[in-house]
Amino acid sequence: MYSQLTTGKQTYVKSKIASENTAIEVNLGIDTRKNKAVKYRQERVIWTEDDEIIKHGLMIKTEMKAKFQRGNQSIGQYLKMTSIVNPHANIRFKYINSEGETEIDEFWKRATRNLPKPVNSIKPHPHGIHLGQLQRMLKESEERKLTSFLRQNFSGVSSRAAKEVCTKAGLSDGAKPKLLKAEQINSLLDACTNVKFLPPPTNCLSPIEDLLIKKGLSKTIDSKFVTTLTRSPRVTSGNPYQIEVGLIFGGSIPSDQQVQLLRFANRVPLMYQQGGCLLTQAISSVDWRQYGLEQSGGKGIPKGPATILVHLASTNVQFTSEAKEAVASNEDVLQEIRKSLLELGRNLRRHMKKKKKMAKAQEKFDLINDILPAIAEKASSLLNKPIPELSRTISKIMNAVIFEQSTVWDKETKTTKVSGILYNYTARPRSYTILMNWPEKQGAVMIDNQRGGRKETTGLWAWKIETLQPGENAIIEFGLDNLEKGDWTETEVFYRGSAEIIGASKLDEKILEEMKRQNSEDLDEDLGIENEVDETISNVASRAEVSNINLTEVQKESFQTKLFEEEDE
Repeated sequence: MYSQLTTGKQTYVKSKIASENTAIEVNLGIDTRKNKAVKYRQERVIWTEDDEIIKHGLMIKTEMKAKFQRGNQSIGQYLKMTSIVNPHANIRFKYINSEGETEIDEFWKRATRNLPKPVNSIKPHPHGIHLGQLQRMLKESEERKLTSFLRQNFSGVSSRAAKEVCTKAGLSDGAKPKLLKAEQINSLLDACTNVKFLPPPTNCLSPIEDLLIKKGLSKTIDSKFVTTLTRSPRVTSGNPYQIEVGLIFGGSIPSDQQVQLLRFANRVPLMYQQGGCLLTQAISSVDWRQYGLEQSGGKGIPKGPATILVHLASTNVQFTSEAKEAVASNEDVLQEIRKSLLELGRNLRRHMKKKKKMAKAQEKFDLINDILPAIAEKASSLLNKPIPELSRTISKIMNAVIFEQSTVWDKETKTTKVSGILYNYTARPRSYTILMNWPEKQGAVMIDNQRGGRKETTGLWAWKIETLQPGENAIIEFGLDNLEKGDWTETEVFYRGSAEIIGASKLDEKILEEMKRQNSEDLDEDLGIENEVDETISNVASRAEVSNINLTEVQKESFQTKLFEEEDE
């Protein structure tokens, strides 16, 4: 549209799919009155030899008059941010000046070849409908009865709910939708807000997912630590939405400046009106000081070597204006973002605490290993006696339990190898339950797990170390299949037990219960519980039969977990 307004030229589009030999060329314009595309030319063309490097895809070429600028609000920054939340896409940005010289040539390579999952379209929900939209829908309706109109045009409306709406609105069940007057439509809208409906389906959302956010951030920003989180879908005012967050820390990020904020709505970067955006308000409301970042008074945008990403996926993103530059206030969404950011903060604090303790323990261990053997060797030579075994002496001096963990990519097997060694450098036997997270939700398959263990909850595996004598160590190893290189680079380690483990975090049982609850909600959704049904006897009976079978499996898993927890205690 901007090209058409400033130069009057059409936009050129060339498209080819992998299974076809020819491409389609189209010249497009826009009818600004009707807000519709106008096709001026369309024809099939041969995919030329010059384009053999790119076998298929989409190319859009447009010419406009505009001001070219650099910096945080430039085209380059916009495309860089776009590449983070669209990790499946190769994006190249080339700027050629008026003299024909290439000043900028940047390329952001795709982090994965997997395309986003297809989404399903949904009908509007009665709790999210507006008066103008309802009037238009009634006018265009072909249904003869009002109850049929409600059931056929909205999600989450059962026969019972449709009749209840009509009763509260003071309208007959058989009223004709097209003949309703303005006052009746207002009554119908008011009734919808006072009736409880089934929630809308959430398979209409397109989240990026944890691993791909992590890969997208890592490929564009140099850092030492990345943590990401994808929350389960939620519903506000009848509109499903989902929050995803990411935090990247350290590396080449400046430590004396405010953290960089990356805001997205449905994979589209938001680059303007940062201060008036709900996503910024949620970040500013968190006290980042307790997680290792500087923040004046515990409010506002923190300072430190970090970048924070927030992505809101929704069927109806409420913006502050038609320009769609900032997200409007919504208490439900704000609290959901806060919960996500608090989880990221805890992950960052655990990481920094673990690294600090490991560094101190390693320094102490290296010092002891350098000095003690030298003293023992010198004393033995003076006394003309054999060099003594120093492992117990080192254990007494160290007086610590240490866990060393590594996560590496195996080129030969094309799998991720996770290993950890638990050292008991204390004077008494120790017993623990060691837990590690792994990307089960992202489709990873655990292999080569020789020690066995058990599944604590989705994405968390546990191994019981019964007795570890002083000076002994225990090794835990497993592989992760069905991942690409770089998908999984850091594994979090937790423990249950009385004595502290350097290199692992004490398991917070409250957080574990929250994880189990959230995974249980996800399981209910995966079991195919339909939100949009007629509550007839046959449907209820068939769904109850399926639910009973699935519920038995859930009960088995819950019972097994409870037995293991009793063993731990």
